[in-house]
Amino acid sequence: MTVFFHEMKRGSQPLIICSVVVSFMLAAAILLYPQMEPQMSEMEGMLADMGSFSSAFGMDKMNFSRFPDYFAIECGNTVGIGGAIFAALTGISMLCKEEKEKTAEFLFTHPVSRCRIVFEKLLALIVQIVIFNAVLSAVTVLSSVIIGKASDLADMWLILLAYLILETEIAMICFGISSFIRSGIGIGIGIAVGMYFLNIISNITEDVKFLKYITPYAYADGAELLTNHYIDGVYLAIGITLAAVCAAAAFFRTAKKDIFC
Repeated sequence: MTVFFHEMKRGSQPLIICSVVVSFMLAAAILLYPQMEPQMSEMEGMLADMGSFSSAFGMDKMNFSRFPDYFAIECGNTVGIGGAIFAALTGISMLCKEEKEKTAEFLFTHPVSRCRIVFEKLLALIVQIVIFNAVLSAVTVLSSVIIGKASDLADMWLILLAYLILETEIAMICFGISSFIRSGIGIGIGIAVGMYFLNIISNITEDVKFLKYITPYAYADGAELLTNHYIDGVYLAIGITLAAVCAAAAFFRTAKKDIFC
């Protein structure tokens, strides 16, 4: 497990920084709710009647006088974007950095199979995402208890679980792409942000509803989760399949790369 521990050590600083930044934003949004709650009922009608803008973010289906609905919007803006970018950047750099930093030849001359190296890197990627989300979950629970909203945590757990799966899928997609490129920071950010906007577009326009089958944000939509109280199985199955295909591609591509011979 040498590669695994090396990757965990190597990724510890980005993990800590991203966890602190996103946790701070999430905690701030939750702790501000008591001051905003009296105005929420007045804002609800206005936010729901903003046409395409309301549809884009699911605000036409939300009841902002309820804390879980407020949390769903804030979680989508902080964890949904910040968490996805963290997952994408971690995944996209996991394999390609060996070529970029000229360490591939050294790494793959050791008496460890290429598949084992890819597996340990993939495991490190997943563990970092789990740790990131564990920190966010702890911050959510603590902040909710402080403002007296612990009774609403059941709905919030579902939203956090959906974003954990979303981040894992995006990380897997970027991990697969990482095996084909030498540098991909821009690609990683593009995938994370692009997926987010694909979901917004599919919410606005009925003609492109098929985009929901492409973006993982479809099954992490806070409005849908709070309405149905479950993660849509069709969208989730497609996401898991895509993640598995991308992970398999990483194993296959790495095994065939001449640069490692």
